[in-house]
Amino acid sequence: MVCYVLDFQEIDQTQVAVVGGKGAALGELSRIEGIRVPAGFCVTTDAFQRSLAEAPSIEDRLDRLSRLRPTDREAIRALSAEIRRTLEGIAIPEEPASAITRSLARIGEQAAYAVRSSATAEDLPTASFAGQHDTYLNVVGPAAILQHVSRCWASLFSERAVTYRLRNGFDQRKVLMAVVVQQMVFPEAAGILFTADPVTFNRKVACVEASFGLGEALVSGLVNADVYKVRDGEIVAKKVVAKQRVIHASPAGGTREQAIEAERQEQPALTDAQVVRLAQLGRRIEAHFGRPQDIEWCLVDDCFRIVQSRAITTLFPIPAAGDREDHVYVSVGHQQMMTDPMKPLGLSLFQLTALPPMHEAGGRLFVDVTRRLASPASRAGLIEVLGRSDPLIGDALQTILDRGDFIRSLPDEGPDEGPGGVPVGVPVGVPVGGAPAQIDTDPAIVTELIERNQASIAALKRDIRAKSGSALLDFILADIPELKRILFDPQSFQVFMGAIEASRWLNEQLQAWLGETNAADTLTQSVPHNVTSEMGLALLDVADVIRPHREVVAFLRHVEDDGFLDELTRLAGGREARDAIRAYLDKYGMRCVGEVDITRPRWSERPSTLVPMILGNIKNFEPGAGKRRFEQGRQEAWEKERELLERLRLLPDGERKAEQTKRMIDRVRTFIGYREYPKYGMVSRYFVYKQALLEEAERLVQADVLPEQEDIFYLTFQELHDIVRTNHVDNQLIRRRKDAFSSYQALTPPRVLTSDGEIIAGAYRRDDLPAGVLVGLPVSAGTIEGRARVIIDIAQADLEAGDILVTAYTDPSWTPLFVAIKGLVTEVGGLMTHGAVIAREYGLPAVVGVEQATRLIQDGQRIRVHGTDGYVEILP
Repeated sequence: MVCYVLDFQEIDQTQVAVVGGKGAALGELSRIEGIRVPAGFCVTTDAFQRSLAEAPSIEDRLDRLSRLRPTDREAIRALSAEIRRTLEGIAIPEEPASAITRSLARIGEQAAYAVRSSATAEDLPTASFAGQHDTYLNVVGPAAILQHVSRCWASLFSERAVTYRLRNGFDQRKVLMAVVVQQMVFPEAAGILFTADPVTFNRKVACVEASFGLGEALVSGLVNADVYKVRDGEIVAKKVVAKQRVIHASPAGGTREQAIEAERQEQPALTDAQVVRLAQLGRRIEAHFGRPQDIEWCLVDDCFRIVQSRAITTLFPIPAAGDREDHVYVSVGHQQMMTDPMKPLGLSLFQLTALPPMHEAGGRLFVDVTRRLASPASRAGLIEVLGRSDPLIGDALQTILDRGDFIRSLPDEGPDEGPGGVPVGVPVGVPVGGAPAQIDTDPAIVTELIERNQASIAALKRDIRAKSGSALLDFILADIPELKRILFDPQSFQVFMGAIEASRWLNEQLQAWLGETNAADTLTQSVPHNVTSEMGLALLDVADVIRPHREVVAFLRHVEDDGFLDELTRLAGGREARDAIRAYLDKYGMRCVGEVDITRPRWSERPSTLVPMILGNIKNFEPGAGKRRFEQGRQEAWEKERELLERLRLLPDGERKAEQTKRMIDRVRTFIGYREYPKYGMVSRYFVYKQALLEEAERLVQADVLPEQEDIFYLTFQELHDIVRTNHVDNQLIRRRKDAFSSYQALTPPRVLTSDGEIIAGAYRRDDLPAGVLVGLPVSAGTIEGRARVIIDIAQADLEAGDILVTAYTDPSWTPLFVAIKGLVTEVGGLMTHGAVIAREYGLPAVVGVEQATRLIQDGQRIRVHGTDGYVEILP
């Protein structure tokens, strides 16, 4: 039934499609005991659609608008302005206009009202749209209110609102506009209450912002607000500022700005008692909605009126602990070079694979380090190891300890470690313990480890072919212990621990004896068995095969889909090109960006991903560059070794020092390349699992159990097992998971998070740097100056020889780009993470862990990377 107007008391949160997000929230607020909401009603989306029907030309314009990109600014501006003019020029049809005037007569025809937009994609749990649509205050009289309803409808198509929807994936044709008409209150003070701290995200701390008069002075930025922080019913922080201007309602309608008397400017807008009372109201509202809220309030005669409440959409979720104890969580993604959200199948499989227990939040994984942090016996080692890998994590953990109010010390019970010295609660691949691994420097050890891994994967490929249905899921579950056995092989751990300790020894001793900084960086160039650096050089060889065939090169420049390999054979040289790419994919096709998530598309599934990198290699390099690059690195390492040993022999006791150093150089060059292999083996195995699971998913699609093959990505492994067994799926669960994943993509995961939701941001705490530089962790020595290429999506990479790559993080799939660049800057990374290892292998100066590098450095700027000292200069 068509309904043009609904009173607040008739509305609940299930009616977003009818009254919009703001209207639904006001209806819910009206139902909460003890919460006072000014009277009002909603003009529904039915009324909006009824008015749209008066202008059929809008449909065509909406179609055109929906096809634009967020960057098409001129087209958005012109088209949205046309739609707004059309809407504002339409007289509201008689039926909705009569419904509005009847509601006004019931509440008070000549009262003053706030008229606010309430879109169906506004104030939602996953997207707030705050400030995107229009609000009008102190509107008096039915004619004026009808006029402002039309203006609110038109604001659905403001340039900023259209752009926001395009960026957030909302269909322009499906978003509708309701309008809130709410009786005005004329407050002594007004402002915003956040039931979670908007800066630290601490859920136990409420934040009150307050100013005199109407809240628009605060929202518009006209005045600074008094700010109060409240925890457990007490004000824990308070800042009262000078407030020089105030906005009041004008007797003729609208609002007016005026100066505040000098004697009142530094008075607080609220008393302490009022602040505490307001925070308590906020907790009541938060409990009703079930999540932290951003609340607009007014104070009238010492009574708070609530005029809006919306979910805070920027908070990072808290891992579920199942108890009320305090917990400290460390990000796995920052160790694995994968800070993007993972889909449920990827999360659950990685959790099955990992040694320590892991907790999910916001599509990311975290480990609980509370016990190790609380134990005096283990906390120093934990902070040292994590801090060495990522100083910002180490500093954040130390900050929590120094505060003394969150972690209680436990009795010393010895470290809680898993096999191979990996502590429970520390991400995969992070070793703990300072003693060098006891293992001979024997290249045959590495060869044997690789051969065992390859044989195991070959057996998996052979045995999985005959499996389907529940038997397939059982088979994969039974195979995971084999994956873990290989991944956490004590001998494997000894190999890369031996390399790490040898590298550390070289850096420390050569610094002490010769004043040589980060000598191991050059000494580890072009080492054997580094499957990731070999992968980058191998793509240069693919380019060598294709380069002579101009017709193939021209064809590749226009490749748009993944079926291009079969089309190559009709071109001169196309068969050779196809065979070279396929051979590359046979060895490396299981790799991709975010490869620890089994659901991510692999190169073998999307070979077009490689095309820009191949074309870049053809453009930037001469034939034979791969072999020359490797040999150049080997020669530089050898020359560095010779130089260091000669200098050492000139020192007192020099022969002994040179002999020790030679042993350590041999050790690090023998073992360091293997550091990349366990992950290569893991993702190789994951790809075998994935191919089999997708075949099973296709059977489910054919049986009409699943709508789409990739719906399995939104199920945990156990849920998929149950569906395969029962042939029954909860499609609503899959839809909710898809919506949740979409919302997680907008979130930035923290390195360290507490169970209060507080994000603890570490700092480098260095005072030896030039002013204005961007600080990070030095991971590959040298200094380089060049053009910054800020790249977020590897598919959009367009690099010239000599560029410096600036990105959020790199995993092995980025390696083919490293052959073209001269330096590296990342926001995430550590000494032994992918970007650092390959940068050293290729001799690229690199600084990682540079916070907000992709925002602070502009694409095309000239920068200087100080890979030895750990900072980046932005040059004029």
